Amino acid sequence: MRVDVISREYPPEVYGGAGVHVAELVKSLRSHLDVTVRCFGAPRSEEGVFAYGIPTELEGANPSLTTLGVDLQIAEAIAAAGTDVVHSHTWYANAAGRLASLLAGVPHVVTAHSLEPLRPWKAEQLGGGYRISSLIEKDAFESADAVIAVSGGMRRDILRSYPAIDESRVSVVYNGIDLETWKPHYDEDVLRRHGIDASRPTVVFVGRITRQKGLPYLLRAIALLPEDVQVVLCAGAPDTPAILEEVSSAVRTLQQTRGGIVWIDEILPQPQLAAVLTAATVFVCPSIYEPLGIVNLEAMACGLPVVGTATGGIPEVVDDGVTGLLVPIEQLQDGTGTPTDPDRFVADLARALTEVVSDPVRAAAMGEAGRARAEAEFSWGRIAAQTAEIYRSLVR
Repeated sequence: MRVDVISREYPPEVYGGAGVHVAELVKSLRSHLDVTVRCFGAPRSEEGVFAYGIPTELEGANPSLTTLGVDLQIAEAIAAAGTDVVHSHTWYANAAGRLASLLAGVPHVVTAHSLEPLRPWKAEQLGGGYRISSLIEKDAFESADAVIAVSGGMRRDILRSYPAIDESRVSVVYNGIDLETWKPHYDEDVLRRHGIDASRPTVVFVGRITRQKGLPYLLRAIALLPEDVQVVLCAGAPDTPAILEEVSSAVRTLQQTRGGIVWIDEILPQPQLAAVLTAATVFVCPSIYEPLGIVNLEAMACGLPVVGTATGGIPEVVDDGVTGLLVPIEQLQDGTGTPTDPDRFVADLARALTEVVSDPVRAAAMGEAGRARAEAEFSWGRIAAQTAEIYRSLVR
């Protein structure tokens, strides 16, 4: 069976969880199937991987239009080369998958890593293009032969956002983790280079600077933590200048009032990030929207307990009281996910973090349980086999 996987992100141009997912899934699928990758950006040297750039005529256009320009090239290439199944990831690739499916007369599979109706803040980034991205996603999901949700929470969100979809076409296949790459890794040089004190109880955050990651709430919660707690923020790739300034201002204020605030605004290579995680006491995921959160799996694989918001797919990853703690949240149902009581959410987040960092023995035990859970439930081999079976069911 020949499968064409379509993604905006693919190594080395990876900046988020969807890109990690596609790279690892493709690696594992290739032991089952003939897989060709169609991605955005600069040419790749990997065999079976083809990259497509923005057409010259669209350079400088709204990002939704430049995305469509790339999608049209990909759809044409797939139709010319032939395939058995097309599988698109995120709205950026969905139009390519939809058009290639129509041109070639083959099934289209969509994996949902997020949903446009639940990310209305994207209008800050895309302007009117957000309406275009929403239209693309809606058409692709409602017409797809199969929709894969990365968690049960995401499946519920899909069916609520797009009620026209037959629920029998929506399957849950979790994100995974490379357990050989992500494991405890000690490197004092990395810690010294970034000014991290390994002797202090440490909270670490990893994520893009975007509304859904809940970073502004975390920055408020940090002010409530014990004075000896160190906080490492691996936060970059801001959606907009406005949210970057909001976060920068909050970090500057914290640094003026307490020590031990380390902000790493670059995307760290995997070995360095593993070293930062390994040296910490607890990982925090304060997201207000999170379909699953590969970063949680990465932290667990490195032996860290996770304090995460009880929203989306996070409760399916974090076993409350065993591998970490879940922070309760009541949210507006307007698509933004905004806490109905932000002060309470901030206080509960600070309380959970304080509870874990104040008991290093319990934190270590939670970290060990997290590693065991990652090994048992989230291996890429298992996930690739489930995905391949979905392909086969469509071709049969």
